[in-house]
Amino acid sequence: MIPCLSYPDVAEAVAWLESAFGFRERLRIGDHRSQLVFGAGSMVVVADSSSDRPLGHSVMVRVDDVDAIHRRAAEHGASVVEPPTDHAYGERQCTITDPAGHDWIFSQSIADVDPADWGGTIRGSMD
Repeated sequence: MIPCLSYPDVAEAVAWLESAFGFRERLRIGDHRSQLVFGAGSMVVVADSSSDRPLGHSVMVRVDDVDAIHRRAAEHGASVVEPPTDHAYGERQCTITDPAGHDWIFSQSIADVDPADWGGTIRGSMD
């Protein structure tokens, strides 16, 4: 599971998290997203959205079959924010809101894609 936290300014948040907590930036995606690592764990910093849905936080869960999770959640009345969708960065994802209003992003790797092919910039290693 990967926590995703929103901040008004991704670059500023990354700099502070690196300085204050010792996180290391692994991957920068434009000016709206960054993957940070800390020991064996990771997190994602995302730009705060101007939409009417507050981002605040979400949890990303790596799964083998996004479509199965989507079907199961829909059968149990989940609110689907984003149906299963293939993304240029090699992931198939869906976003579901639970009854308490928490967003869950389920992500399945479908291709090994070089970040340079979709606008990402490798900043460091996972180690």
